[in-house]
Amino acid sequence: MKKPIIGISASMIFEEKDELFLGDKYSCVAHSYVDAIYKSGGIPVVLPILKDVSAIREQVKLLDGIVLSGGRDVDPHFYGEEPLEKLEAIFPERDVHETALIKAATDLKKPIFAICRGMQILNVVYGGTLYQDISYAPGEHIKHYQIGTPYQATHSIKIDKSSTLFRMADKLEVERVNSFHHQALKKLADGLKVVATAPDGIIEAVEGTNEDGMFILGVQFHPEMMYDKSTFARSMFKRFITICLESRPTDVILKDGLHHEEEYKAKEIADRIKELEEEEKKEFFKGDL
Repeated sequence: MKKPIIGISASMIFEEKDELFLGDKYSCVAHSYVDAIYKSGGIPVVLPILKDVSAIREQVKLLDGIVLSGGRDVDPHFYGEEPLEKLEAIFPERDVHETALIKAATDLKKPIFAICRGMQILNVVYGGTLYQDISYAPGEHIKHYQIGTPYQATHSIKIDKSSTLFRMADKLEVERVNSFHHQALKKLADGLKVVATAPDGIIEAVEGTNEDGMFILGVQFHPEMMYDKSTFARSMFKRFITICLESRPTDVILKDGLHHEEEYKAKEIADRIKELEEEEKKEFFKGDL
């Protein structure tokens, strides 16, 4: 069966040093996302920022699942707030693009794995809000922006035993994760449920509550950075890839099967022709030397 194609939402950087290409724009995503998807059995595809909603929908149609990657702060305009003092850099063009991605994926029932900023924009698109800085959250008291290697687990999270995430954690109620964020979920959106929290109550993971069973997992930490060091991180990506395969429409699966069956038959015929040609050559040159 063909491997699932997984789209990764990209950010954009601007050339500021090279005079020849000064001002050029580059679509980019951290390679750790690409690596984690590929190692888990998926085919990663980077999704550049687009403005055309119809083109974005066509992108999503080609995919088996979507990873919403990390990045800059979500513009508070999108959840009805004015910017507060501790808001950091925003990128509204990316917010617009990922809003369209999420809506298309939801409409087409494509599995979503949302990471860090990805979980935050997912919550906003579904109708929730954010703390523009964790310091605005009541009771916040642990360090959520670690200093150390990206793959190092720092603080713990408590996982809901009834969640899919709990099974990914090999049925452990407490896991340790890395942490690189200064914003967090405030008002939880309809269609999402909290499945993990930090010791200070900050939401660390959510899952979808859709009646149609569409797979949605959002995490505030970065499992892609921990992939080579953490069984928990690998389990998340591998489960996501499996879900993407299982969520494929039946007709796509059948077409894949027929395609491989036709490839096999064609190879069988080609091999048999080659065998016959070799036999003819032997017959023709019989008696030589």
